[in-house]
Amino acid sequence: MENRRSFLARTTAAAVSAGAAPGILGANERITLGLVGGRNQGRHVAKRAVKAGANIKTFCDLDKAILAKVSPELTEAQGKAPAGETDFRRVLDDKDIDAVVVATPDHWHTHIGLQALAAGKDLYIEKPLSQTIHEGHLIREAARKYNRVVQVGTQRRSGEHFHTAADYVASGKLGKLCLIKAWGNQLRPSLGNPPNGTPPPSVDYNQWLGPAPKLPFNKLRFHYNWRFFWDYGNSELGNQGIHLIDVAMMAIQKMRGLENSLPSRISSNGGIYWLDDMKEVPDTQVVTYDFDDFMMVWELRSFGGHHPMEGVGFGTAFYGSDASLVVDGDGWKVFDKDGGIAATAEQTPLLHEQNFLECVKSRERPHSDIEIGRLSTTICHLGNISYHLGRDIKFNPKTEDFGDDEAANSQRYKTYRKGFELPEV
Repeated sequence: MENRRSFLARTTAAAVSAGAAPGILGANERITLGLVGGRNQGRHVAKRAVKAGANIKTFCDLDKAILAKVSPELTEAQGKAPAGETDFRRVLDDKDIDAVVVATPDHWHTHIGLQALAAGKDLYIEKPLSQTIHEGHLIREAARKYNRVVQVGTQRRSGEHFHTAADYVASGKLGKLCLIKAWGNQLRPSLGNPPNGTPPPSVDYNQWLGPAPKLPFNKLRFHYNWRFFWDYGNSELGNQGIHLIDVAMMAIQKMRGLENSLPSRISSNGGIYWLDDMKEVPDTQVVTYDFDDFMMVWELRSFGGHHPMEGVGFGTAFYGSDASLVVDGDGWKVFDKDGGIAATAEQTPLLHEQNFLECVKSRERPHSDIEIGRLSTTICHLGNISYHLGRDIKFNPKTEDFGDDEAANSQRYKTYRKGFELPEV
């Protein structure tokens, strides 16, 4: 086993070659984190990071009620209380903080992520990485410019059985791969149509809106449910779908490389066919992606989880001329031409936070490095752009634009509210 001295020598050399900033952590040093956004997923990420050896120095949330509720959980997890903060910029100013976890609503990801990278912080940023294709480019460029480690929160990249499934597909054992499917089947209950109201006194609602348009407060455009509104989220495609599509992208990238893993034509069809409530995003959707020599399909059912595809509520399947492989959180199976099971693998842990912490020390790129996460996020944006335009779109995977399609090209960007423009880094 490698001793501490040799490990430090090796990782320091790696960091210098990668252009890392001085002050690299030793193998046994605890990484100090700042958590920005902790109501839901951020809380879970932080607790898993603590279990993997990190220390949460500061917990930042715009809602003081969330600070009061979640801080005791973090205190119990790590044996000491984190400092509380409502302004993320103070977290970024703290030189003791090595890395930042960003788990805010999607519309804040790019603004906070860019500033964190410019402040010299490594970054664990929840999926989807951005709200537009352009934002994804900016974060990737900033990560490379400042030599920061970035892990995007597509946790299945850190599950061994997902990698062995992708390896099996890439090996050619399925025969000619013609179709990939990713799907999500679940019940999203009605939100209702409550009237607008008054923001809770515990939150600065104007700051919560940030770059999004200024709208009256409504409790159903706030905690958790923000993901069902276009101003703040990326639809179910960018919420649940990205996890399942990312598994498909793992196999595609093993077969074709990162540089050849985007489609050339996209068609999105769907709508709100079930509930007449406040949700803006589709509850039923089928998106097809043409990769020239095979097709990928995303299918959404938010009206029920009964009789799911392939017997799996949330899964990814690869269909070849000789066999098919179906993978989900419980493992994977290969079905031969006669319907028999030809190979299987069981569930493995998703050690995503642990992988991030290891890479903060080693300066290696993590399982869901910024470019990997950006590409899977781009797939989601393409489906949403086709949905918004109500038609097929043709995409250039090399230039990542839509040629002379001005309407589609305009969707690569968004407008930000005055005073909350994108930071220049």
